[in-house]
Amino acid sequence: MSLSPEEKAKTSEDFLKLKTTQRAKNSVGFSAIKNSVGQVAKYMNPAKALKLSFKINQKGGFDCPGCAWPDPDDERSSLGEYCENGIKAIAEEAQNKTIDAKFFKTYSVDELSTWSDFKIGKSGRLAEPMFLAKGEKHYQSISWEKAFKKVAQHLNALNNPDEAVFYTSGRTTNEAAFLYQLFVREFGTSNLPDCSNMCHEASGSALNETLGIGKGSVTLDDLYKAEVVMVVGQNPGTNHPRMLTALEKCKNNGGKIIAVNPLPEAGLLKFTNPQSPQKLLKGGTQIADVYVPITINGDVAFFKALLLKLLEKEETIGGVFNQDFINNFTSGYKAFIADLKQYNFNDCLKASGVTLSVFNEVFNLILNNKKIIICWAMGLTQHENAVDNIREIVNLLLLKGSIGKEGAGTCPVRGHSNVQGDRTVGIWESAPQAFLDKIEKKYGFKPTNKHGYSVIDAIKAMYENKAKVFFGLGGNFISAVPDTLYSAQALANCNLTVHVSTKLNRSHLVTGKEALILPCLGRTEKDYQKTGIQVQSVENSMGVVHTTKGVLEPCSKKIISEVAVVCGIAQATLKEKSKINWLQYQDNYSLVRDDIAEVVDGFKDYNKKLKQPAGFYLPNGARERIFKTKTGKANFSINKLPEWKLKTDELIMMTIRSHDQFNTTIYGLNDRYRGVFNERRIVFMNHDDMKQRHLKEHQIVNLKSDYNGVIREAHNFKVVAYNIPQNCCATYFPEANVLVPLSSFAHTAKTPASKSVKVTINAVK
Repeated sequence: MSLSPEEKAKTSEDFLKLKTTQRAKNSVGFSAIKNSVGQVAKYMNPAKALKLSFKINQKGGFDCPGCAWPDPDDERSSLGEYCENGIKAIAEEAQNKTIDAKFFKTYSVDELSTWSDFKIGKSGRLAEPMFLAKGEKHYQSISWEKAFKKVAQHLNALNNPDEAVFYTSGRTTNEAAFLYQLFVREFGTSNLPDCSNMCHEASGSALNETLGIGKGSVTLDDLYKAEVVMVVGQNPGTNHPRMLTALEKCKNNGGKIIAVNPLPEAGLLKFTNPQSPQKLLKGGTQIADVYVPITINGDVAFFKALLLKLLEKEETIGGVFNQDFINNFTSGYKAFIADLKQYNFNDCLKASGVTLSVFNEVFNLILNNKKIIICWAMGLTQHENAVDNIREIVNLLLLKGSIGKEGAGTCPVRGHSNVQGDRTVGIWESAPQAFLDKIEKKYGFKPTNKHGYSVIDAIKAMYENKAKVFFGLGGNFISAVPDTLYSAQALANCNLTVHVSTKLNRSHLVTGKEALILPCLGRTEKDYQKTGIQVQSVENSMGVVHTTKGVLEPCSKKIISEVAVVCGIAQATLKEKSKINWLQYQDNYSLVRDDIAEVVDGFKDYNKKLKQPAGFYLPNGARERIFKTKTGKANFSINKLPEWKLKTDELIMMTIRSHDQFNTTIYGLNDRYRGVFNERRIVFMNHDDMKQRHLKEHQIVNLKSDYNGVIREAHNFKVVAYNIPQNCCATYFPEANVLVPLSSFAHTAKTPASKSVKVTINAVK
């Protein structure tokens, strides 16, 4: 009997040999070096590894396929401008093994579905295109020509273009992303959901509304010069380890760091720079001057408490707010202050879960400094009130005049390496009309201005049979999205699912009636085309566009670039109906960049600018105090406290990454900074919450969420006592995604509320 889509989507519930120790008090250092070397030695050819280590994140080299943290504009470390998880990403992409038709003949889709995500990812690089026919259990080899024809047949058989969904992962380069959205728009739809919908969409919504640009306003140099850096809802020691170097430089220059997070993460406590022999021998740098153990989703309450105390000081002694900045550059100040006065300081502080003594430490730093940067990540963006979280941060910065000046501003820290660039060049289900007008002027067809599907909308449409083809350019869709069982059935309802990937993942096993796996080149590999080896480009978290060029030979002669995949499918689908010569782009990527320069703001002389060794900065109005909002100024906003209450037996759960993980890619089974080894099915709980429920360390439990009367369950997790605020708990994703309701998302942004899920926890009898 075949496994159901829901069974294929679920992660293995088998337990390994869980071991727990005290959490780490220091990060990186010798342990990171040891683990990096071990990962490389186990999965890569040593000669390839050495070659890559000198080119990763270097000028003229290739961009790490991991996070989007920016590279220094000037000199870069010759010892290695990368982090532990960066080298793990490289080891995964450039691993020794490849898998082809023989592998898929040996293992059925059902059997592969029973493997752990770790084992699936370590199966090897995909070496040739594969096709799963209707009713079959094994993928079979297919030629590229037939694969393109298969996609074209399904797309052209749709009743209308809106029955297709075109998803994009942040790994996609600017060139591939631009061509992809161009094809989708010429095909006739705006259904361009992407991974930004699941992470920083709330940031973009809030920042566009308040500052007129959906990106951060700071540069790497600003971080070095800040007087105060707040790191909120973020774990850079695991997710963006190179950020710790920037924070260390800030500290060395006299800056102060405030860490606001429910968990005391090792990277924000102490950092041992592996590029400094002296630090390796003598110990690291204390990062956080103040650690704020906030309750999950207590952020608006905490910032509102800060705002109330600052207002009190402004009204008594004056000089706290930057009134010149407020008068000249902002709108909505009086309404904001009037609303703020409706709140009570003690109520807000209590709702945040922060003690008065810790609050006062933070308050004094904010009160007495003017160059303030606030950084954040998923801890703020994955709540129903996520947009409010970001807007309240902006309110604080506006009051202090900490926008558009050196050492101050907003810093949303993006995850995947080009997720920001993809949006910049047009991967957007609700692109601005000005962008669509430029597409029409350049190419001669009129793109639809109908709002397309975001990720949440796309899943619902597939579930309801309103969308019948799913095409994924990169990523691991089923493991990234919420409501795993619902989403699995949604994909299964499709007539065709297609994934462009470098390696096997669970999404290839949760298929439509027919399925294709199209293997593509990785960032590490040379991209040979008719005009020679191609250079591509990406945009980092701080708006710098720069080149990426692989150095290794492709792992297989049967894999092609993402650009070639997009051009091949566009040509096969649109044929003579297209107004675009798709195959010329495949031969010469500089032609793609010439078009981007015409269509996308900020890319004039793209090919010329890209020759600058460190790349070039895109325009950023907020940096220059030019606010392209409806008012023409930076806007204060009015934000309510989140209105949610826990029942007596409920906890608020957030999903998090382990240290051996980047997004849905599992590099290993250890989370050594948190002291967890050999297991992922665990739930971190406060000791008092465990005691109230009569739970013991490593006890097996089931988790249940109830959202609007719909029950979701996750079975077989082990309890680990941890220093997390009472009434809160944390679990890893994707294992706990099954508990996250599809219908619980951020207002105006539709980012899944994966960081605030009400759950009950019960012992397995």
